[in-house]
Amino acid sequence: MEGPQATNLRQRIAAVGWSLAVLAVGYFATVTGVVWVFRALASRVPTLVQGQVGPSLIQAVVGVAVFVPLSLFVGRHRLLLTSAELGWVPARIGVPGFGKGLLVAGLMGIGAVVAGIAAHSSWTGDGGSVGSYLVRVPMLSLVLLPAALFEEVAFRGLLVVGLVRGLGRPLGVGVAAMLFAAAHRNNPDVTPLALGNIALAGIFLGATFLARGGLWTATGAHLGWNLTLAGLGAPVSGLPFEIPWIDFNPGALAWLTGGLFGPEGGLLATVALIAGTVVVTRWQAFQEER
Repeated sequence: MEGPQATNLRQRIAAVGWSLAVLAVGYFATVTGVVWVFRALASRVPTLVQGQVGPSLIQAVVGVAVFVPLSLFVGRHRLLLTSAELGWVPARIGVPGFGKGLLVAGLMGIGAVVAGIAAHSSWTGDGGSVGSYLVRVPMLSLVLLPAALFEEVAFRGLLVVGLVRGLGRPLGVGVAAMLFAAAHRNNPDVTPLALGNIALAGIFLGATFLARGGLWTATGAHLGWNLTLAGLGAPVSGLPFEIPWIDFNPGALAWLTGGLFGPEGGLLATVALIAGTVVVTRWQAFQEER
């Protein structure tokens, strides 16, 4: 007869295997779906597949449509997890978590960008108006929110739960973070330091996911970081967004401010991400004590 240790080992291996399989299958299905949607829209609504906003939104919507049902099905029926264990907690818990994640990551983003002033980062006017800026930033959040949800469902959610179940919390979160960084390896102007910071961001987001609020909190944190950088005129993971009124100049010390990749490519972001991870980890410990 099988002993409890053998059964536990088999369950741990299954958790890791299924979580990695969902990521691989979901990624392939998302790429395939995006290609199909682009071809379908290219002849009907060509403007939608041009520029940056349209393609980013299409990728996010297709990714969410693929990963949400896939991860829920595998999580429930193969790993016997509840929706709450997969990060889909009730709104009464999730909404405050979303707000808390948004605030913490937003402050981190402000710190990473504003600290660059000491390294000669600066802003110049581009001829746009304050009014157009105040309209553009909220509109941009409508694109960045689905993108944040897509990446959180893909790289936190079932992936983190399965890896943590199979490998333990530190290693499970770390492996998910490295996979998250690997997915950004072809971003424009990426550097080894930038990939290291993205892995560190994955650890921070993994910690927010495991905190009370699950995917709500992680998505709020992801959105808070990206929207803050974009709102301050900086590139987000190498991707610049057109922001009226201000243009951001990172200065000459790219190793510190991130250069063309944006703040995530510099050591100032490293400090901000480490600080944020410490805050969220202590937040988790406080909740567990209660």
